[in-house]
Amino acid sequence: MKSEFELFAAAGVPHPCCVPSKFRLEKLTASRSASAARIRVSSGSTDNMVKLDGGSFLMGTDTKEGFQRDGEGPVREVALDPFYIDAYPVTNSQFVEFVKATGYQTESERLGWSFVFQGHIPPERYDELVEATVPGANWWCKVGNADWSRPEGPDSNIESRTSHPVVHVSWNDALEYCRWAGKRLPTEAEWEYAARGGLEQKLYPWGDELTPDGRHLCNIWQGEFPVLDLAEDGYSAPAPVDAFPPNGYGLYTITGNAWEWCQDWFHPTYHVSATRTNPVGPLDGSAKVMKGGSYLCHKSYCNRYRVAARTSNTPDSATTNISFRCVRDV
Repeated sequence: MKSEFELFAAAGVPHPCCVPSKFRLEKLTASRSASAARIRVSSGSTDNMVKLDGGSFLMGTDTKEGFQRDGEGPVREVALDPFYIDAYPVTNSQFVEFVKATGYQTESERLGWSFVFQGHIPPERYDELVEATVPGANWWCKVGNADWSRPEGPDSNIESRTSHPVVHVSWNDALEYCRWAGKRLPTEAEWEYAARGGLEQKLYPWGDELTPDGRHLCNIWQGEFPVLDLAEDGYSAPAPVDAFPPNGYGLYTITGNAWEWCQDWFHPTYHVSATRTNPVGPLDGSAKVMKGGSYLCHKSYCNRYRVAARTSNTPDSATTNISFRCVRDV
C-alpha cells in the first residue's frame, strides 16, 4: 500500500508538507471521515452475486482516449474492502417483484413521462407521442406515460423483455430497490474495480481492443449517430443482461447496454484530495455518477464505454438507457 506522500505525488498534487493547504487538508479529512462512516449493508441475499476480495487497484486513466474534463484521471491506487456485487444488472422481472411487494411507483410514473430515444418511436406516431425534445440533443424525446413497464410509451410493454435490464429508473428509484433488497448501490470505486475484472489499466473489461478478432463484446452504437445504428453487435436497444460473455470476475454487461448508477455524487476533481481507502465521493452535489456507457454510445461523440469513463445525471433523471446493479458488504 502506498504512503500518503506517494499517493499525492502520483496524483500530481503537492503534499501538504511541501505546500500547506488548509483547503486540501479539510477535503482529505472530510473524505476520510465519510469513508469511515459509509453505509454498510449485509442483509440481502447473495444469490447471483459475485464476492470480490477487494484490495488495491489502479483507478482512473491518463490515456488520450479519456475525457479529462470528466475527471477520469489521474491514475491513482485505491484500496477497497471485500464486497458482493450483482453478476447482472437488475432485470425487469426483478423489478416486477419489487413493485408487487411494495407498490412502489417510480419517479417517471409519478411525473407521467420519461425520456425515450427518437429511434424507438414509430415515425408515424412521432407527433402524437413526443411532447418536447432536449435542446442540443433532440434525439431525446419527452414521451407521456413512458416508464419502466412501458419503455417506449403507452403502447409498449416488457412482456418479452423480462431478462433485460430495467430502465427508466432514476437514482432515487434505484436506491429504493436496493433498500428493499437489503443491498446498496456501488461506490464508483467499487464499480470500476469490479468492471475491470482483474485486469490492470485496460480500456475495456476484456483488454484494449474493442472488438478482438472481430467479436463484439458489448452493446454500443455502430454506424452514424443518431440517424443509423447498424446493430452489428446484434442489438439497437437494451439487450438481455446475459447477451455477452462476462468479464474476468463473472460480471455481465458491465460495459455498454445501459448506464449504471453509482452511489457517489459527481465532481470532476474531488478525488485529487480524497482518501484512497474506500472512497465514497463528495459529501454533496447536484448529480450522481453513472458508469459503463450504453447502447447509444458511439466513438464519434461518447466513447464512455471504457471502464475508467464516467458521467453524471441528476438523481431524478430517467431514460431508456439508464439502469443499475446492487452491491452488499461482506
